[in-house]
Amino acid sequence: MKFLIVIPALCLFGIILQDAFEVMLLPRRVARKIRLTKLYYRASWKAWVRVARFFVAGSRREHFISFFGPLSILMLFGIWAGGLILAFGMMDWVTQETGHPSPLSEQIYMSGVTFFTLGYGDVVPHSGLARLNSVIEAGTGLGFIAIVIGYVPVLYQLFSRREGHVIQLDARAGSPPTATTLLCRHAEAGALAKLDEMLRGWEVWAAELLESHLSYPMLAFYRSQHEDQSWLGALTAVMDTCAIILVGVEGLQPLQARMTFMMARLVVVDMARGFGVSPSRYDGGDRLTHEAYTTMEASFAAAGLEWAGGPDAEATLATLRATYEPLLDGLARYLMHPLPEFLPDARSSDHWDRGHRGLIARRLVEELSIRTAPITATAPGTGESRWRKVRQRLTPD
Repeated sequence: MKFLIVIPALCLFGIILQDAFEVMLLPRRVARKIRLTKLYYRASWKAWVRVARFFVAGSRREHFISFFGPLSILMLFGIWAGGLILAFGMMDWVTQETGHPSPLSEQIYMSGVTFFTLGYGDVVPHSGLARLNSVIEAGTGLGFIAIVIGYVPVLYQLFSRREGHVIQLDARAGSPPTATTLLCRHAEAGALAKLDEMLRGWEVWAAELLESHLSYPMLAFYRSQHEDQSWLGALTAVMDTCAIILVGVEGLQPLQARMTFMMARLVVVDMARGFGVSPSRYDGGDRLTHEAYTTMEASFAAAGLEWAGGPDAEATLATLRATYEPLLDGLARYLMHPLPEFLPDARSSDHWDRGHRGLIARRLVEELSIRTAPITATAPGTGESRWRKVRQRLTPD
């Protein structure tokens, strides 16, 4: 009857090795519905979210959620290692010599010692099959530990590459990033032509995000450095920008916006499919109401951006938004990432202009970036005298 235990032991061994191989080594999405890692992440994330909801929305909740990504990886490694140790321990118990019987708990202990190659020698295999099993387990343990050591740096490299672009949006689109801020800042600086180059970079970023987050879906749970920034918020702002350009911005060709929008939407579709997230019933009206749309048009006019959408622009933009916003909202609800609005929040400020003399830095940068001729005026409160006052404020006593 003891040999009946070999069957569940071999099944457990095969399931864990297959799961670890697919997660750490297979560079593509696995379409199989029933997977150990998928079941583990769905159950653990659901439990983590339930606990997170006890916190008031804000920095404390975000801080608590930020622990899930790295901690879940460590817990997954522990489940894999524990499962392999249990499977080998069960096989050790079956293959031990009849003249040297020992309880299952002792064989599991020997399995753990062998898996981590400690070699205490207080419990040793006696039969030929048991010795062969120990050699195989020692090799499996060494290989598992080596792969894990190499796997973690890969995750953090992919995380860093993702976050580099997210952080760059702070100066270009604010925090949280918005399409209105992004377009207005480029229009005010007379640099709308540079948007194609920027959107090309985001097209590449979206392709890399799709490849990395389908291969390593746990990266989606890693939070950004600031609570008002996220990869999903950045993706939303870029898609909003592309949608506005496609509807009609004078002087901008729609080709690059089209390419970036298509790639970004592919990311949203595949990520939602990977997490089993359905589009929400959210229709997009809350993110851009008619009043907000009117304010956005006024912001464009003040920045010198020519809005060429025509009388049906609002309806056309709403139709285009309906093709991606429900999916984004479904992902945002699942990952607890609030989506940015189309318009910036008047109470928010960029991260770069916070801290010591941040407001002065912002005003100086804004004035210096739009000044087209050297300042020669000397009238009080203007020109050179004004810059002299600023220097006096900045100069320590």
